[in-house]
Amino acid sequence: MSSSPFCDGGSRLLTPRAFEFVLSSELKRAVRSQNFLTLVTIEASREWEGMIVSADEGTIHQVANIIARDVRDTDPLGQTDSGTLGIVLLDTDFEHSSGVIDRLVSRIAHYMFPTKMRIAVGAACYPTHAVDAGTLKRHALAHSSTNWCGSARPPAADQN
Repeated sequence: MSSSPFCDGGSRLLTPRAFEFVLSSELKRAVRSQNFLTLVTIEASREWEGMIVSADEGTIHQVANIIARDVRDTDPLGQTDSGTLGIVLLDTDFEHSSGVIDRLVSRIAHYMFPTKMRIAVGAACYPTHAVDAGTLKRHALAHSSTNWCGSARPPAADQN
């Protein structure tokens, strides 16, 4: 599958521009229908040679592929304009989003990455925490919990 203007690499991961459009549209729908909407943000970085390195495109795609099975097909998944991974949980209040977040963190924690990962997961809910997309993103990023998740693969044994 080839890339489209909306999804990266033929996956279900929306491009930053498409994700921002969908987030804005879904937030407007939530306002009209008086439903909840929760934005979950996932910031990923790798530990490399004792330093923390921000996630690159490959890392974001890898994390997205790992967690894609744990979110509904109707919940948009994409990169935000700040380079984090975002998930829009439709019709979900903050309390119910914690179960989803726990599953996502558990899935990442049990994945064997080539290097140690640092994952910060945050969430913000409309209308509980914010009423516009910008404030929703800022709140989710500012109120994240950081965990070291995902073990690094052990080095290959020497073959003498």
